[in-house]
Amino acid sequence: MHSGDTPTAKSPNCGRKMNHPIAGFVERRHKLGKIEAIRHKVRGNSGTRGWHSTSLDRVEDGKAVVSQLTSALMRAVLVMVVVATPSMLLLDVTSDTKQMVALVALFLGLLTFVEYNSTYPSLVEFRDAPPFNRIRFLMLFAIVFFLSTIERGKVAPTSFTEFTSAVGMVVGASMDFAYSPVRLATLMMSDGASAQEIAEVRTAAGMAYLISLVSLSVFVVALKSGNWPSRGRTFNVWVNLPTFDPTAGGDVVVRLQRDARINIALGFLLPFLTPAVVMISSTSFEPLSAANSQTLIWTMTAWAFLPASLFMRGIAMGRVADMIQERRNANRALQGARDGLAAA
Repeated sequence: MHSGDTPTAKSPNCGRKMNHPIAGFVERRHKLGKIEAIRHKVRGNSGTRGWHSTSLDRVEDGKAVVSQLTSALMRAVLVMVVVATPSMLLLDVTSDTKQMVALVALFLGLLTFVEYNSTYPSLVEFRDAPPFNRIRFLMLFAIVFFLSTIERGKVAPTSFTEFTSAVGMVVGASMDFAYSPVRLATLMMSDGASAQEIAEVRTAAGMAYLISLVSLSVFVVALKSGNWPSRGRTFNVWVNLPTFDPTAGGDVVVRLQRDARINIALGFLLPFLTPAVVMISSTSFEPLSAANSQTLIWTMTAWAFLPASLFMRGIAMGRVADMIQERRNANRALQGARDGLAAA
């Protein structure tokens, strides 16, 4: 009896022992299911965020590419307009001259487009440091435009051309003294030049020199007021000075200061050296003549634009050297403060 009752007495206990592991296993599976669901949700959210961030990055990259392409195209068109301005304003331009000017404009426009559309710079300096190149471009355009206007007034005078000629005449006459750049510019004329031709060259030189001085003053004011380089943008020396090699040897600050002094000296001497070079080479080349309007415009433009551009480049390189020196001093002061705190 006792042996017969034993299974019945022990069977409930056995059932309870079997139910506890099964319940625990089901409970563990339930918990694991919740954990797995949470993990799946987290993966889904992170995957969605990653997909959204990748899409936004692609959209931003696309906008940057389109913006750079548009900017490069606009700059190329503006350069072509500057080159073609004398041919568009002058009335006595032959078809062959127009074709040659169009070819030169296309070449310079293509060069500008490739330079500004590329990621890495090659020739153009201070590409990402406005308004340096903008001031230089406006100076070049103003010189070419006003000189072309003066030359157009000789054939088809208007009130605007008369006013421009009067301003150039007054400025040229005020700067026409011994050993002045304007006086030396008139010496580039041929020996048989008449008084009228010399006066025309003096007027063009006065107008071009006035525009270059005003543009240089505008850049200096922008530099002194703290607008160059822009405080809200990082200044990359390699991007803005592609022809300057920081690893060539020697201290970068010393080399920048030396190049700045050389550019400023060349900018000061070039208006005096150009007439001398033209006079020396007059035996091999035709001297400056007021009869050819295109030659007069581009000669006076180069005579006034190149020195002012060298002046601006020298001042800008000196500013870059000062910025690097200020950053070095700040880093040294910060390192000294850290060393003092560590010692304390």
